[in-house]
Amino acid sequence: MKTLLPGFAFLGFAIAMAMPSLVLAQHDYPIKPVLFTQVAVTDQFWRPRIETNRTVTIPASFDRCQTTGRVHNFEMAALKQGKFCTVFPFDDTDIYKTIEGASYSLAVHPDPVLAHYLDSLITIVGKAQEPDGYLYTARTIDPAHPHEWSGPERWVKEHELSHELYNSGHLFEAAVAHYNATGERNLLNIALKNADLLVSVFGPDKRHVAPGHEIVEMGLVKLYRVTGKKEYLDLAKFFLEQRGEREYDKTSKDEWKNGSYWQADKPVTEQEEAEGHAVRAMYLYSGMTDVAALTGDSVYIQAVDRLWDNMVGKKLYLHGGIGAIPDGERFGDDYELPNLTTYAETCAAIGSVYWNYRMFLLHGDAKYMDVLERALYNGLISGVGLDGKSFFYTNAMQITEGKVFPAQEPARAGWFTCSCCPTNMVRLLPSVPGYMYAVKGRDVYVNLYISGKAEIGLGGKEKLQLLQESNYPWDGNIRVTVNVGRPTDFGLLLRIPGWARGEAVADGLYRFAGGVNQPVVIKVNGQVVEASLRNGYAVVERKWKKGDVVELGLPMDVRRVVASDSVKEDAGKVALQRGPIVYCAEWVDNAGRTSNLILPGGDVTASFVAEKLDGVVELKANGERVVVGEDGLSVSTRKEAIHFIPYYSWANRGKGEMNIWFPAKVTGVDLLTK
Repeated sequence: MKTLLPGFAFLGFAIAMAMPSLVLAQHDYPIKPVLFTQVAVTDQFWRPRIETNRTVTIPASFDRCQTTGRVHNFEMAALKQGKFCTVFPFDDTDIYKTIEGASYSLAVHPDPVLAHYLDSLITIVGKAQEPDGYLYTARTIDPAHPHEWSGPERWVKEHELSHELYNSGHLFEAAVAHYNATGERNLLNIALKNADLLVSVFGPDKRHVAPGHEIVEMGLVKLYRVTGKKEYLDLAKFFLEQRGEREYDKTSKDEWKNGSYWQADKPVTEQEEAEGHAVRAMYLYSGMTDVAALTGDSVYIQAVDRLWDNMVGKKLYLHGGIGAIPDGERFGDDYELPNLTTYAETCAAIGSVYWNYRMFLLHGDAKYMDVLERALYNGLISGVGLDGKSFFYTNAMQITEGKVFPAQEPARAGWFTCSCCPTNMVRLLPSVPGYMYAVKGRDVYVNLYISGKAEIGLGGKEKLQLLQESNYPWDGNIRVTVNVGRPTDFGLLLRIPGWARGEAVADGLYRFAGGVNQPVVIKVNGQVVEASLRNGYAVVERKWKKGDVVELGLPMDVRRVVASDSVKEDAGKVALQRGPIVYCAEWVDNAGRTSNLILPGGDVTASFVAEKLDGVVELKANGERVVVGEDGLSVSTRKEAIHFIPYYSWANRGKGEMNIWFPAKVTGVDLLTK
């Protein structure tokens, strides 16, 4: 494997040593992440998941790309004969995303068989590319009869559904990942040829378009970081600034007709509300944040700050999911967060992780990592089953017998006709260690509490090693051992999660009801220390020597959560959270039904159950079950213990009811149907 220069591997910042010296933009993110390749994870929660992704999910994804015809589309495109044999013109990207995830895996777990398979697949992809760099099997197979979403000519439907630039964006991300992992240029050369085509076609004095599904902006930034070719960064910004240029019907309430579905109704710097298709939005906002960092454009920074405030303060589900409305997989109005019809696409949660990490790198505030953690431990990893090969496209808040909606998923599936979510999961999971640490000057940020060893550079030749040990998220006791070659001054910034400071969500969309905020305790070499709090981080500054030990004690009390009064769907209801984990009650543990349970006040006990769902902390509360009389009108209750499991683990034991929110008291039969 090639040695990588320090940088942002999964953000495209890692540059292989084979590259010549590059001159990049003077501006950049002020905080630099520690590469996931510099972190060896030993964690009992994340290591098995990353390993299952490597041994089960990646092979299953490649197999399904073969059996569903996705690979065959490239083979037919190379011959320019046959008929596009899958459903969507963006199906090419499932191959790109799986290559990206496999490349991340290769970077830390060399596998000659996998590397050879990737090379063979890349050869197939390369043969499908047209001489000028165009790569889009839905047209190339039979240009006279392209996919109905593609339009009769290149790019004419790019502003809506052709996904030509979306495919390019995922190609670019896969190519950078593969190049960084292997040092081989075979996929990178394909991507650069395609990117050069885009530079020749689009620009101020050329063709104009706001990409219908964003991500090409992120991909172009990654190529810019690898090559230093400023035209790629300029084109990324050009695409962003095309939003608001096309004429839409501003009087229409239809999101497709007024442009808001595509986030194209206004210039990006004037947008104030998270709107439209949620995955598109996350990729747009991530691209905006990249451009803001690389150009130092304060107007862009103000725009992403406004959009983040709106999303987190008014449109975020408790489990970290976003995009509430099934029709269009989109954001709803402010505080429109229905439970029975929740959409919350897995891809949107993954996109939220990408955007929130960029916001952290830009601002250095723990609130962004808090939102990232909320998604990561709840409404994101719920998207893949414990077996590594069953998935959710959407992530329900509630499943009630007899109340079924078209987009609702009461059970997991092995694959989908539109399988963007499983392949997105493939690329997210192996990159998780890259979100753990970051550096700014002589400050080292500890963002996620995951056991393992990290090699961290402080600039120049100074290096240090951090050994993190914990049983997080089940236990709040974290131990960090510092190893340095010689006594070294630096600041260790430990994220104190909002939930440990009595804050459910930064902008008050949810809050903890009752209970007492327990203190956070920090010790250095066994002695309690007072640490200042900076933007949600406890700052411990000293001259560190080899073997110094920092102990962080985060309170793991079970907290009752209530929503803002503005969220009408959750009025009179309560949910449970312990540490970063949001809990649900599932039918298996509760006599086959959860929709008629009441959760009044009272003690909640927590206990680790090793044999359950690969080991979880289970909660038990004194609750009540509502019983409706035979006349259909009379209502009574009986006391009953309610059992809760981590939300991410539901639907691994069969199909049935599930609830996150529960009425705190009985106010009538109607309450049970909401």
